[in-house]
Amino acid sequence: MADNWPLIGREPQTRRLRIWDAAASLPPQFGQETEARATNTDGRTIMSLPLLRTLRDLPRQSITALLVAVIAFASIAPAPTVASPFETSECFSKDLGRRLQACSELLAQPGLSDATRASAFAMRALSLSLLGRFQDAINDYDKALAIDPNQPVALNNRAWAKYRSGQHASAWPDIRRSLELDAGSPHAYDTRAHLHQAEGASKRAYDDYVRAMELGGGEMIKLYQCGLQAEGHYTGAVTGIVTDELLSGLKACTKSRKCDPLPPDEECKVAMS
Repeated sequence: MADNWPLIGREPQTRRLRIWDAAASLPPQFGQETEARATNTDGRTIMSLPLLRTLRDLPRQSITALLVAVIAFASIAPAPTVASPFETSECFSKDLGRRLQACSELLAQPGLSDATRASAFAMRALSLSLLGRFQDAINDYDKALAIDPNQPVALNNRAWAKYRSGQHASAWPDIRRSLELDAGSPHAYDTRAHLHQAEGASKRAYDDYVRAMELGGGEMIKLYQCGLQAEGHYTGAVTGIVTDELLSGLKACTKSRKCDPLPPDEECKVAMS
């Protein structure tokens, strides 16, 4: 399954995040939130899989990157014409407070399928992460993964939450398992790169950032170009093309635990428009 995820931007003034949902109009550079559907032979939908993904960006003053707080779970409806409780819930509301409340209300309902419960826990974890409540988010990712322990995105997201909250040692098993399950995710390599950098392993961090660009293509490259511009390690154009200057800047950035190649939201949005 390809990574096809939207981005979550950061609002530096409030140090909170905003998430763009399926109904929102996203700038092209920030990708889009999509819904994959499996159909039977007569074309009727038999499975709906909300796909969410984040790339992270961060105000320049911070030393850590934005939580990758997103997860994908499948839910199979009992009949093509019947919507699941998750699909009709406001668990995807654009309003963060309403999202958190709606997911909690959904989880309080009896008789939910395992897939619906996993999705609701994951989305509530996202809301908690956006509020900076990383431990609460980790607790909900724990519950989602208890239902399905082999979700690479959830494992990566939990690893990122642990990284953001300084729990580096416990983040490592999650990111290793995530990459075992999906070795093609650029976002998992980015998470691992941040963990290496936080531990002072600059060469390993550099190698993982390069691998993230190889897998993520132009969008990931542009993000690093924007971030390194903000850090003063790159003066070139934001082209989505790897250059010697970009690689040199990335190498210099990884030598500092305070440098983050992911960009401040407001700067990258302008540069990538």
